[in-house]
Amino acid sequence: MATVHLRIGDLVWGKLGRYPPWPGKVVSPPKDLKKPRGKKCHFVKFFGTEDHAWIKVEQLKPYHAHKEEMIKINKGKRFQQAVDSVEDYLKKAKGKEQNSDSKSDSKGKKGPSKPLKILEEDDEDLSALKDPSEKPVKDDPQFHHFLLSQSEKPASSMEPISKRLKIVEEDSGSTSIQAADSTAINGSITPTDKRIGFLGLGLMGSGIVSNLLKMGHVVTVWNRTAEKSQPPSARQCDLFIQEGARLGRTPAEVVSMCDITFSCVSDPKAARDLVLGPSGVLQGIRPGKCYVEMSTVDPETITELSQEIKSRGGRFLEAPVAGSQQISNDGMLVILAAGDRTVYEDCSSCFQAMGKTSFFLGEAGNAARMMLILNMVQGSFMATIAEGLTLAQATGQSQQTFLDILCQGQMASTFVDQKCQNILQGNFKPDYYLKHIQKDLRLAISMGDMANHPTPMAAAANEVYKRAKALDQSDNDISAVYRAYIH
Repeated sequence: MATVHLRIGDLVWGKLGRYPPWPGKVVSPPKDLKKPRGKKCHFVKFFGTEDHAWIKVEQLKPYHAHKEEMIKINKGKRFQQAVDSVEDYLKKAKGKEQNSDSKSDSKGKKGPSKPLKILEEDDEDLSALKDPSEKPVKDDPQFHHFLLSQSEKPASSMEPISKRLKIVEEDSGSTSIQAADSTAINGSITPTDKRIGFLGLGLMGSGIVSNLLKMGHVVTVWNRTAEKSQPPSARQCDLFIQEGARLGRTPAEVVSMCDITFSCVSDPKAARDLVLGPSGVLQGIRPGKCYVEMSTVDPETITELSQEIKSRGGRFLEAPVAGSQQISNDGMLVILAAGDRTVYEDCSSCFQAMGKTSFFLGEAGNAARMMLILNMVQGSFMATIAEGLTLAQATGQSQQTFLDILCQGQMASTFVDQKCQNILQGNFKPDYYLKHIQKDLRLAISMGDMANHPTPMAAAANEVYKRAKALDQSDNDISAVYRAYIH
């Protein structure tokens, strides 16, 4: 984009990274917000969102001069809502100006003296400029642009802006690559023209495939439980076929038909069987084909699968995901990727559709290690929370009061609140299978043994989950570990 001269209050099109231009307004940044070094840029507030970013001047265009051009190249629903917000904003500003002029004519100096003050300072809440029947975008947890800046003070001093935004340092040289937020891009995403395959339609895979289809990707699906039903994948895949997916009869067929094939299955054995078994992935791999392993497995399994895929001329990426069934359905997963960097880049639109953030962590195996550590911490934490709830009950304390106090403290989170409420309601419908978190604890402990690093907390938590499994809780939610303490 050509360099332009802009002032506070100007309406613009701002382009962030590789993502489409978005309508916004140049505003004054919070006083505690440090401007990126060595860059001539403006602080922009985006319409249709509550999001802000530092944007380089060469990535900005005047709104009115380029409106028709931008509308032609961007057709997403979110994008149109943002444009509508701009037009509503302009009508409001014009109405205030006219109203102010009429009052000034009738009352002289007593009328408002700064009708366009709204253009001189940071907006408060753009939801007031929208259709009242529309759900405010600020309530949508998926819509977050990235704030390309860094504060010298704690994040709390920057609320409410930084509270809702990721902070990224472009020039840090970090190996962490954060993909753009899901919905901001989902609204105007350009799906890859590559054919996508997906193997495994469990709790996580189903949400991923649904979001890939919604964002316009061409997807061919296969599910291993279909082997137990009538025609392949009949029951599991019907919904996705209705949404526009194609059906593959075997993993080998899916891989041979597609450019990039993702898989998301339960454990290392399932991942190996999918690749190495009869009519498996390896039978369909050809030079240039991409295989992305999204299952949470051990690094040794990743190394083996990577070597097998590459031995046939294929390209390999691991990309396990952090989240749950609901988070998967919402397209808000956190994706940890490692392996072939070019495959990671080829998967850009797919990762934007399924997740809010992605990290590239280097060589294959690193993502598996990081994911096991994350799940080890989550599993241990859930076991501790369950222990606290049962100890409260055993000592005559109100479990609900314990939860209320917990959710007002430093450990407050949606995870804690939801899981504890489910426990108190006796609702253990799986959002993340207990058997899978126990598997991850076991793999993390083994990884610690290989690194000669102690994992006593994880080992203790693992025993509690093993007891829960013995109580027939394997296919319940992770929160069902609570039952190990009451039986």
